[in-house]
Amino acid sequence: MKRAVLSIALAFVAPFAWAQVSETTTTTTTTEGSGTITEYTPGSQIVLKESSGPRTYRFGKSVTYVTKSGKVLDPDVVKTKIRVGVPVHVHYIGTGDSMMVDRVIVDED
Repeated sequence: MKRAVLSIALAFVAPFAWAQVSETTTTTTTTEGSGTITEYTPGSQIVLKESSGPRTYRFGKSVTYVTKSGKVLDPDVVKTKIRVGVPVHVHYIGTGDSMMVDRVIVDED
């Protein structure tokens, strides 16, 4: 009887013991662009005049605005510092039409 119960238990557990485990790794690359702001639509997009020509970047769900030294800008300061003619760097994810900005760095402190 013990042998029968043990056999049934092993038959039930065996598939799980030899099951293969797979792991998926997703890599996200953040890239940087820089230039002078030629168009700016808060919460939507920013167009930069870069050495290769104008490039449009779309904003992600949350965008952080910082100075070159790393100080995070308040929303009121963003309204005055982020404007046409200001040189900036942007960190973005994606390529082509899906370049989503997550960080804007103002070149002036």
